[in-house]
Parts: sequence; structure tokens; C-alpha cells
Amino acid sequence: MDEQIASLVIDTDMSSATETVNARCAGAWIVQGIAQLESRLKIVSLQGKNLLIDATAITALDTSGAWLLHRTIREVGQRGMNVSINGLRPEFGALMELIASCTIAPESFPPPAPNWLARIGQRFWRTRLGVSGMLSFIGECALIVLRLLLQPRRIRWYPFFHNLQTAGFEALPIVGLLSFLMGVVIAYQGADQLQRFGANIFIADLVGLSMLRELSPLLTAIIVAGRSGSAYAAQIGTMKVTEEIDALRTIGIGPIELLVLPKLLALIIALPLLTIYADVTGVLGGMLMASSKLDVSFYVFLDRLGDAVSLSSFLTGIGKAPVFAAIIALVGCYQGFQVSGSADSVGRQTTVSVVQSIFLVILADALFSVIFNWLDI
Repeated sequence: MDEQIASLVIDTDMSSATETVNARCAGAWIVQGIAQLESRLKIVSLQGKNLLIDATAITALDTSGAWLLHRTIREVGQRGMNVSINGLRPEFGALMELIASCTIAPESFPPPAPNWLARIGQRFWRTRLGVSGMLSFIGECALIVLRLLLQPRRIRWYPFFHNLQTAGFEALPIVGLLSFLMGVVIAYQGADQLQRFGANIFIADLVGLSMLRELSPLLTAIIVAGRSGSAYAAQIGTMKVTEEIDALRTIGIGPIELLVLPKLLALIIALPLLTIYADVTGVLGGMLMASSKLDVSFYVFLDRLGDAVSLSSFLTGIGKAPVFAAIIALVGCYQGFQVSGSADSVGRQTTVSVVQSIFLVILADALFSVIFNWLDI
């Protein structure tokens, strides 16, 4: 037999309790001469029997031959069968070990796309995890607030006043402008209808009740959610990406106590004050439109406003503001802590914080309306 020709002799040993396939390899197992042996080794690996490879007569072995033997051994082993190789020269054994160490796992195909029912289940499970995480975050913040109330010296006043300035004082121009324009729009839209019935004076009722009871707290909360809530998420998210949050925990500073509570307390104080400011500017816009459109003077407007708007209606609007503030601060900070990976996650979670804050604020306002109607307030 020419030693340059690779050969393979296969027989079956029936003498043992377990049927074993014997494969006697000989010749030069190199790329030029083993192509015809690949199909025969493939059949051996598919038989589901123990395999014994006798490599004593192999005279030459390159990477293609070593790969062929290694693939056969791996496939037989994956079927739970015993496989062994005998008589392999040390230099050939080293090549086999190198091939085994460099083997790349077979390509895995992506799983099929889930159907609509599976997608609904996945969306429900993600929502459930998000709600659970949010409730845990709120509970942790509540415990820290109680601890600070018992130990006021632990309150960090500088971050508190800084957030009070940024979320409150610096928001006065945009809140005042939009509430003023809202008062103008309400008075303008109602003027034509009131003129038809000669009820010009009731423009004060329309502007006063709509602004003080509903629109001022809701409009102010939406502005603050887009302005301050997004800033909270972006700030905490950026600190998490740059590992500043981990650094705070390392030196023993609680990130919630340092980053969340000053924002929460400052916004709870700032939002009711912004709501009162929005009430004033909204009524002022309605007064100007009533004076120019309906010839209702400022004095007459204010005199009717005192009769139309009761103290309970005014306090109803102010009482919503702290709840809206807590929602905006907690959602913004929570979404900031959910940032992971890169700056792209910061933008994504910032968007989520604004959308969730506005949605929850409107939902809370609807619940307040139902409760106040039930209580006849």
C-alpha cells in the first residue's frame, strides 16, 4: 500500500456487551487524499455506536485530517457514545489538541419570532417587572424620608436649595407665559358663546374655575415633567453610565439620599407655588381678553371671580400639586437609575420618564376628579 494514500478500514466488534465500531486509519491523512474518507466517517458518526479509532498506521497528518478526526470524535461524543483513539503519535496528538482548542461552536440559528400571544405575554411580564421595581423604589424612598424626618440634620440643604431654584424659580417664565396664553384662549373661545346669551359677566366663572381647579395644576405639572423630570433622568442616568453612582456607594454615600430626596422635597415645595403663579397669570390673561372682547372691566371681573370661585375650588387645585410633584420626581429618578450600557440608554430612559410622568399625572388628575365628585367637593 502506498504510504501517501489515506485509507480507512471499518469493522464491527460484536464480542463485547456493547457493540463497538473499529476504525483503522492508515496512510497520509492530508488534504490531498482524505476527501473520499469524509463520507465514510460521517456514516460512522451517525450509527450511534461506540467508536475505537486505531491511528497507529497514520504516517502523516495535517490540519484537514486532524479536523476530520476531531469532528468525528465530537459528533460521536454528542450522541452519548464512548469514543477513543489509540496509537496516535505525540506530534499528531499535539495537533489534535490544537484543533480542539481552536474549535468554534457551530453556528446557532436565531429562534423563530414569537407569535402574537407570546409577545403579549412578554410585554405583560416586562410591565409587571417595571411596576414591581417602581414600587420597590418608592418604598425605599419612603423609608429614607422617614429616617430624615427623624434626623433632620442628615438633610442635604445645598442640593435641596439648588433643586428648588432650578425646578421652581427658573421655571417661572415658561409657566407664566403658557398659563397666560391658556387664560387668553379660554376667554376668547368662551366669549362668542356667552355673548349670544348676554352672559358676558360669566366669563369670570369660566376662566376662574377652569384655570384654578383643573388647568393650572395640570399644565404646570406637564411643563415641569418635560423640563425637570427629564433633567432628573438624564442627570442620574449619565452618572450611572460614568460609574459615579458606584463610586458613591463605594465611599458609603447612599445615592437615593443624595440624588433623589433633595429633588423630591424641592419639587413638592416648588410645584404648588408654581401652580399659584399659574393661577394668577392665567386669570390675568382671561381678564385682558374679557376686557377687550366683552367689555368686562378688571374690577367687575375680579368682583365676579370672588363669588364664582370658592376657597375649596382653589385648594382643590393646589392640593393636587404635591401629588403631581411626587410622581414627576420619583418617575424621573427611577428611570435614571434604569440606565445601562451607553449614552443611547440615557436618551431612551429620559424619553420614557417624560412619557410615563405625563401619563401618570393625567391619570392621577382623572382619579382626583372622580374622588372629588364622589365627595361632592
